Amino acid sequence: MIVGAGIVGCALSDELTARGWTDVTVLDQGPLFATGGSSSHAPGLVFQTNSSKTMTEFASYTVRKYSALTLDGRWCFRQLGGLEVATTPERLAELDRKHGLATSWGVPGALLDPEQCAALHPLLDRARILGGFHVPTDGLAKAVRAGEAQARRAIERGARFLPHHTVTGIESANGRVTAVVTDQGGFPADVVVSCAGFWGPRIGRMAGLTVPLVPMAHQYATTTPVPELAGHNTEELEASKPILRHQDRDLYYREHGDRIGIGSYAHRPMPVDLREVSAPGGPLMPSVLPFTGTDFEQPWADSQELLPALARTEVDEGFNGIFSFTTDGFPLLGEAPELRGFWVAEAVWVTHSAGVAKAMAQWLVEGTPRTDLHECDLNRFEPGQLAPAYVHRRSCQNFAEVYDIIHPLQPMAEPRPLRVGPFHARQRELGAFFLEASGWERPHWYAANRDLPEVAGIPGRGAWASRYWSPIAGAEALATRERVAMYDMTALKRLEVTGPGAQAFLQRLTTNQLERPVGSVTYTLLLDETGGVRSDLTVARLGRGHGLGERWQIGANGNLDLDWLTRHLPPDGSVQIRDITAGTCCIGLWGPLARDLVQPLTDADFSHGGFGYFKAKQTYLGCVPVTAMRLSYVGELGWELYTTADNGQKLWDTLWEAGQPLGVVAAGRSAFNSLRLEKGYRSWGTDLTAEHNPYEAGLGFAVRMDKGDFLGRDALLGMTEETAPRRLACLLLDDPHAVVMGREPVYVDGAPAGYVTSAAYGYSVGASIAYAWLPRAAAAPGRRVEVEYFGRRLPATVTEEPLFDPKMTRIRR
Repeated sequence: MIVGAGIVGCALSDELTARGWTDVTVLDQGPLFATGGSSSHAPGLVFQTNSSKTMTEFASYTVRKYSALTLDGRWCFRQLGGLEVATTPERLAELDRKHGLATSWGVPGALLDPEQCAALHPLLDRARILGGFHVPTDGLAKAVRAGEAQARRAIERGARFLPHHTVTGIESANGRVTAVVTDQGGFPADVVVSCAGFWGPRIGRMAGLTVPLVPMAHQYATTTPVPELAGHNTEELEASKPILRHQDRDLYYREHGDRIGIGSYAHRPMPVDLREVSAPGGPLMPSVLPFTGTDFEQPWADSQELLPALARTEVDEGFNGIFSFTTDGFPLLGEAPELRGFWVAEAVWVTHSAGVAKAMAQWLVEGTPRTDLHECDLNRFEPGQLAPAYVHRRSCQNFAEVYDIIHPLQPMAEPRPLRVGPFHARQRELGAFFLEASGWERPHWYAANRDLPEVAGIPGRGAWASRYWSPIAGAEALATRERVAMYDMTALKRLEVTGPGAQAFLQRLTTNQLERPVGSVTYTLLLDETGGVRSDLTVARLGRGHGLGERWQIGANGNLDLDWLTRHLPPDGSVQIRDITAGTCCIGLWGPLARDLVQPLTDADFSHGGFGYFKAKQTYLGCVPVTAMRLSYVGELGWELYTTADNGQKLWDTLWEAGQPLGVVAAGRSAFNSLRLEKGYRSWGTDLTAEHNPYEAGLGFAVRMDKGDFLGRDALLGMTEETAPRRLACLLLDDPHAVVMGREPVYVDGAPAGYVTSAAYGYSVGASIAYAWLPRAAAAPGRRVEVEYFGRRLPATVTEEPLFDPKMTRIRR
């Protein structure tokens, strides 16, 4: 059962039936196929380029699919091209960066000068623009028409579409969905997918699920006839010029025959209460609200400046159309955590509709999507991020920033702070500069370190890379290498796994050998059935679990790991999983003097012989009970020190006081990232995702094919690092001041061949580092490549890794 016959529901029915799932029923409360949802009024502009590789791939598939569709001989998509113009130097630089993103993700595009922009779109005032970015394959989608064309194909394969069926309930039994109830009767179903758009939260509540999106009104207006367009466009073709974006004023444009359509984000956020939205079948389309003219006054003036021909026209008609916004700008895809068989594909715009439908169909039919969906997974959120007030405020801010120039490190401004660890007060006293991740306030550097002697020797960097950065971070990195530093690791997800079946459960789901003694810590991977890396974990065997069998602690990457493990729990109740993150905290104590700091605080033996690498102990540091794990993500001697949240501040104070004679510093995430790249340590979600296997990611050492069966093992048979068609390679840029940020294209022999994942300046090695995915032949050490950064080609060299301490002597001292 698919709930919703908008473009997403229609596309999904087509993709499912094409894969052999022909027993598909699509319900909608409205008529077919202008159902009254967002698809019914969508202006249809499709700009493919996005900072997200996944979202760009969704859009590119949508373009390819809809370009090949027709309905009764009429087009569903026209590749008119997309033109984004800059009227400020800042936007012009952003278009340089966007061109790099498009190149990284395989979307052809070109940067244009003002004359070239005006040649493509003669209505532009050439004197007002500084340049543009043109993608020839962007264009216009006819959403209702494309939806119907896909629905017809699905119907031919056996699907049925039922209009005027309002869903009133979702039935379930034993944790599985069993039926959809409507005002026309019930429909048994073992799989239900909600594609209800801005009505998604209502359907979700029927299934006991929070669907964190906010319906928002967005203005769209059309002008009276534009004399300059007379005779240019037929009624059927509608447009002949590129779709146009003027993001400096939060505006976009398309032709409607001899008129211009104008979409505006330049107004206040206008969230919509679903209780005030009319039902389908009335005189007005439910998704269309009355036009608020005062909100359009400035956008209209800005439009006449950019397109002077509009000065001879008027606003003929307009409306405020409802569509969906989420807290992070990504769709909501996946299966409900507590109701098996109930899926959602919500907050999906026309731009990404076919791509999302394809990925969802792969997920449903094959069990695993072939596209990395971690950014879009419904279960990515922490509990606090599902609070209605949080969802409302973040979604409204996301609307306000939709066309803003957003730095990769730029956090949302509010609501903050949301989650703080027990060290927060001490960090504020030290002048911590906080950014945010998963709701946590995370220090990136500390103003208290501004007078460290190392600060003076830290090289500068370009304006873009200098945002959300300070040379203090470099001093903190060097202090870690030379003395000892304290890192707040509290924000990292921690799970406790207990029960008599815990070891067998973890052994089955991970790649490395976990049959090790109590006190062992293992770095391992979670794979999907295709061998893709879903996550990397540290798994510590801590001992007995209060009568529940074995007790293990897992260092995970986020809520998706908890969701994945929970879905694979054995049905006999022999394993329990508990998220212990909020009730615990962690300090990473690292540096050559780490043992000198910690040993006097405890009777436990912290010598190398008494406490080896990748081992764990439960002990006391001063008055604080801790679980100490000898791990290091920065490549230095040290420990991750865990305790309960109530003991957290005491742990900080104990270490801080003991470290003063040794020159201890508090260090932030900026230094941490530099140090981990010097060691070549991967960051899941940035350097690799489920689209990559362990061998091409350089993580084959964490796979033990001889340990017995594990999830994803069969897919790895025959694979080696030597046969991997691509590799994650370490690059050193020739110019040490040219620090890149990630996602830039990498050129080999003058042609784009890959893209950067992580990048930072390596303060210990005195070089600018970038990791990048490259074809195997181009990933050989010594190979010369170029990284495109804001339109410049920066020479770089593929280098052996790790760059720092390759023999691991410092970490094992």
